[in-house]
Amino acid sequence: MNQEVSSKITSFTQLNAWREAHQLVLEIYSRTKAFPIDEQFGLTNQIRRAAVSITSNIAEGFSRRSYKEKSQFYFMALGSLTEVQNQLLVAKDVGYLAKADFTRLADRSVIISKLLNGLIKKSKSVIYDSFFYILDS
Repeated sequence: MNQEVSSKITSFTQLNAWREAHQLVLEIYSRTKAFPIDEQFGLTNQIRRAAVSITSNIAEGFSRRSYKEKSQFYFMALGSLTEVQNQLLVAKDVGYLAKADFTRLADRSVIISKLLNGLIKKSKSVIYDSFFYILDS
């Protein structure tokens, strides 16, 4: 069997960006259980929703046919990731998140950012290459 065909990504769950972001979601859910109960509809809800938004936008982007649409969703995922990074800082600064937990989550967020930027770059290069292929035809 052709190696290229067998290694083709067929599901968003195979994307490293989604896998890392999914782990971030699970860790955030775990860590926010210890947040004060009066934050249930505040910071806890905000950071959880933003984290889930990262994986949701990666999944939706993966399913889009055009690379322009794909990159739009990957950009939205990057925006949600930035929200999470901000909310992690707030959680640390108000004492809801231990420094070690913050560092681990922040480090994972940097990895996700790099992976998302890779997906965006790939999508843009396909758009660029397709544009010049059309011009050359």
